[in-house]
Amino acid sequence: MSQSPHRIVVLILAPVIGFDATIVPMAFGAAVDDAGERLYDVRLCSIDGEPVESTHGYALGVHGDLALLDDADTVIVPGTRNPSVRDTGTLPREVAEAFQRRSPTTRFASICTGAFVLAAAGIFDGRPATTHWQSAADLAAMFPTVVVDEKVLFIDDGDVLSSAGLSAGIDLCLHMIRRDHGTRVANRVARYAVVPPWRDGGQAQFIERPVPDDAGQSTTDVRQWLSRNLSESVTVAQMARRAHMSERTFARRFRAETGESPGDWLAAQRINAARGLLESTDLPVDDIAAQVGLGSGTNLRAHLRRAVDVAPLQYRRRFRGAASG
Repeated sequence: MSQSPHRIVVLILAPVIGFDATIVPMAFGAAVDDAGERLYDVRLCSIDGEPVESTHGYALGVHGDLALLDDADTVIVPGTRNPSVRDTGTLPREVAEAFQRRSPTTRFASICTGAFVLAAAGIFDGRPATTHWQSAADLAAMFPTVVVDEKVLFIDDGDVLSSAGLSAGIDLCLHMIRRDHGTRVANRVARYAVVPPWRDGGQAQFIERPVPDDAGQSTTDVRQWLSRNLSESVTVAQMARRAHMSERTFARRFRAETGESPGDWLAAQRINAARGLLESTDLPVDDIAAQVGLGSGTNLRAHLRRAVDVAPLQYRRRFRGAASG
């Protein structure tokens, strides 16, 4: 490799949500370039370098103490039920001091209720963040300067990211790998973990709510058809007819199942397909736009700019380079 692996340090506070803590070494540890070289060096740390108790009765070993944070390129905080953080919104003294030493170039991310830790450190001040939907109201009440969105699976705000609970942490890690090294690397990790490389919708679909009257109906078949026929121009009315529902019922059911409107969901599928083609083919931008149903290169450029703030050819150059390692 031409450079050292990106250093990720996972900050574990007791009692840690064990599942959350194991996501990061699994996902980033499986990310390799085309030559099989590791792209990330993942280390776990605790306050004193000792094993950390989990919420389910077992302890997790770590690589060291808080000094590891000083050399981190990325710091990721998994979910915790640490009473200082969760009950009073304050960090343990040693953790607060470690965050004060942070480099301005360090990237931060939280999984699930790890968001409370970053919020207590002031990292989310004035910025969007998410957490498990059951804890979103508590996060917003405890930290009013944080812009909490309980509906999404994860939020990417550049150098600060956050995810909803548990398996949404996998979505976040795959997104970070995709952002760092492109779709091909992220897809390899997803295949290794036997998970979808990209999950539709947000956590709004998991929030407890009364079962709708039309619970026997689903938009799944329509979404599968749309995914196979992205080049087709299709209206919500046509989607509803294919699902044998009224347009109003279809739109309500679609949002309940995915957390998004049909139009927003379809636009996201098209831009994700376009990103894959930009990375894996030499097709002209106009041809890619036609294949994914975005019509023209101009339209693709506008959508990609909104999604990742980069032009198609810049995106292709960036991720072709990243994929080749």
